[in-house]
Amino acid sequence: MDTEKTILITNDDGIAAEGLGALERALEGIGRVIVVAPEQEQSASSHAITLDKPLRIKEHSPSRFSVSGTPTDCVILAVHGILARKPDLVVSGINHGPNMGEDVTYSGTVAAAIEGCILDINSMAVSLTTWEGASFDGAASAARQLARALVAMKSGKARLWNVNVPAIPSPAIKGFRVAKLGSRVYNDIIIRQKDPRGKDYFWIGGAEPGWNAGENTDFAAVSAGYVSITPLRLDFTDNEGIVELEEHGLAWNPEIITR
Repeated sequence: MDTEKTILITNDDGIAAEGLGALERALEGIGRVIVVAPEQEQSASSHAITLDKPLRIKEHSPSRFSVSGTPTDCVILAVHGILARKPDLVVSGINHGPNMGEDVTYSGTVAAAIEGCILDINSMAVSLTTWEGASFDGAASAARQLARALVAMKSGKARLWNVNVPAIPSPAIKGFRVAKLGSRVYNDIIIRQKDPRGKDYFWIGGAEPGWNAGENTDFAAVSAGYVSITPLRLDFTDNEGIVELEEHGLAWNPEIITR
């Protein structure tokens, strides 16, 4: 019986991304690493699934594949089409840029890890918190340590971690800190310009957003030189909101919709 652990890695920066290569090398000693990543960059693709066109898989080697789709497509195809059995761990990254706070709802990197968790696999998204040129060594080292812990974790349900690594030299990283999601402050998100024919066009972007530096947040941890680990869950239910609706008489009552 094959007892070697299988680790599926993917990203949203594409099969040729430097961060993906660094992650692949970092995890090789933990188990059999299989790469299934988008053939092109898919940043901010969130949890998109390709439904309107066929997907194509290109085999670069027996352990490296690219897919003509999104990060979520990659995980689905890997688990249900490429691998002989479900992997023991899904790791998405290393993303070139932070995925903190509300960014997790936009991120293709995080979405791939979410899909792994939906498929009942322990999963982790790893991001280096800079868009500038930087070494991935510290992020790769952190990913290796956390992957060892996560692949060994037996908790009865799949775990989902969002990890952000400060873009500082590896020796300067102070350690790990468990943190909640922070909150972004957006500035000038829409850029409006004129094309050569005088018609308006728009870019979604604008000035770089800031952060609410609340205590125990991922942003605060990274700013202090720590690797932030945020456990996420798939259940979006607002339990306090349920109580509020019931208090307003909006629990199921046939009389409400027949008045």
